[in-house]
Amino acid sequence: MPLPFLTADATVTAAPPTPQDPAPDPYTDLYEDRRRRRRPYRPGPLRVGGAALLLLLASQVLVAAVVIGVAGSLPGAGICLVVAALLIALAWRSVRAGVWVDERGLRQVRLLSGTSLPWSAVGPVRIIQQPVRRLGVLGTVQGQALVVHRADGRPLPVLVTDHGADFLGRPQAFAAAADATEEWVAELKAMAARA
Repeated sequence: MPLPFLTADATVTAAPPTPQDPAPDPYTDLYEDRRRRRRPYRPGPLRVGGAALLLLLASQVLVAAVVIGVAGSLPGAGICLVVAALLIALAWRSVRAGVWVDERGLRQVRLLSGTSLPWSAVGPVRIIQQPVRRLGVLGTVQGQALVVHRADGRPLPVLVTDHGADFLGRPQAFAAAADATEEWVAELKAMAARA
């Protein structure tokens, strides 16, 4: 069977790009595109590893659901499916937790909720020294936190700390992430003010 799309003889049927629709630049880093909602930093290894363990547990629960279903207990299999779905949702939300920015505003995503603010409602972003929770749940230690204030002066809940799941034991990564977040917020607020 001939595969013309793999040979040099294939004819191009697509229309050439018009000046109104420029071809995408193959060297553009999509992570740096300020129009798309992006986290100004990458999730840390503890966050990704925790989500991977939750997904591993979910896969085991799904296998148990199949075994229980084949054995003839459909209610038990249904309960296992619900538990697996909850574990998958928890893993997905834990990886998505953090600060996200785009041209419309800033979004703070927590495990079970989130807050979205337009740029007109976002005030200063600062790094402050304060007691922070280790991994977000364990006892408090003295550390640094990236604090986002509303325009009226009230702070949003702290999500990004140097002892969180993204930056525990990686102070240089926290400093780079905080600088990138401050830079993105300043740039996007200026873009929103000009628009």
